[in-house]
Amino acid sequence: MSDVTHSLGREHGRPGFDASVPAALRIQPGTGETIAFETDDAVYAELHEHGDLAALRAPINPVTGPVYVEGARPGDALAVHVHEIRLGAYGWSQSLPGAGALQHRMPDRVVSRRIPIDAEGVHLTDRHVVAPRPMIGCIGTAPAQGRNSTVMPTTALGGNMDVTDVAPGATVYLPVEVEGALLSIGDIHAVMARGESSFVAIEAAGVAVVSIELIPDAGLRAPRIETADEWVFVGLGDPVQESIRRGYEDVFDHLVDERGWDRMDAYAVMSALVHSELGGPTGSEQPDPLHPFRAVGAVTLHRLPKSVL
Repeated sequence: MSDVTHSLGREHGRPGFDASVPAALRIQPGTGETIAFETDDAVYAELHEHGDLAALRAPINPVTGPVYVEGARPGDALAVHVHEIRLGAYGWSQSLPGAGALQHRMPDRVVSRRIPIDAEGVHLTDRHVVAPRPMIGCIGTAPAQGRNSTVMPTTALGGNMDVTDVAPGATVYLPVEVEGALLSIGDIHAVMARGESSFVAIEAAGVAVVSIELIPDAGLRAPRIETADEWVFVGLGDPVQESIRRGYEDVFDHLVDERGWDRMDAYAVMSALVHSELGGPTGSEQPDPLHPFRAVGAVTLHRLPKSVL
């Protein structure tokens, strides 16, 4: 693992983004200091062992943290640089009753598979071994009021976005709503297809190493993700058509207001080159406690190639 300045163990994990939770760490942004967030897979191990959603003791999607970022104020944004994700020796693939796009094709019970991860790759089946593509499923800051879920809905401050681009080499931009921002991270995946049809991709315990910069007065209304080749704008809304519209608005406003483009230039380039898609499967409704996987499809992604800028 790359050099790590601070480490937060999975004992700091909890199921929610909440400004009332004391900070596990305070850091100065922009120093290059790195933070290792250890994440937990206990809920999947429990389901594998006894297969009963109603008997779960472990929290679903706990996030490790929070980290207080000195100087962060409402209206700012965090730039979270993802440097590395280290995976454990195995992950989980599961079919859960009431969950996923194909619940009507799968048994009305928990079906669980422990997925080995080794030097050969991720062993999906006896015949399918693939290279790991580790990513962070759940990342966000704390709300000014109440507690935001680590399952759904995804909010303007982040959450369980399940976006494959939140991977090593990417930077995630998150709006700040409270002093210190209070960043938390969890839900690492060993590999996940865009859309995550089952809603339980190859979930794995692991460690995510990040560093943080502060962007004053960023004025973001939803997360953004920067990769080597793209800016990815996250659209959030209910119904999904509203999510798409808001995502398009953010791309358009970025080009016109932030980069000074002519409006028709922006519209022409967007219609030709900005690809849009459904993001992760997390929806816009609060879930039923025992069946927290009914997605509405409120997360959309809008991909602006850097080559046009």
